[in-house]
Amino acid sequence: MAKAKSMNKAATKAADTIRVRLYKSMNSCQWKHRLSVKALGLNKLNDVRELKDSPQVRGLVNKISYLVRIEESA
Repeated sequence: MAKAKSMNKAATKAADTIRVRLYKSMNSCQWKHRLSVKALGLNKLNDVRELKDSPQVRGLVNKISYLVRIEESA
């Protein structure tokens, strides 16, 4: 019974997070967009962060959608 509960928690945790990858360079982008990338914790090209799926994070991702990709969580 305990294993089933822990598996359900893991499934809900995966559903509550998104994986964001910085796939395009920040060269020649707006300085406000650079701050948004840093706020998401992305530093180098192809950096991936698993972040809590919240309206604040979604807003940052939408703002810099031309720099990042949302990946499927495995």
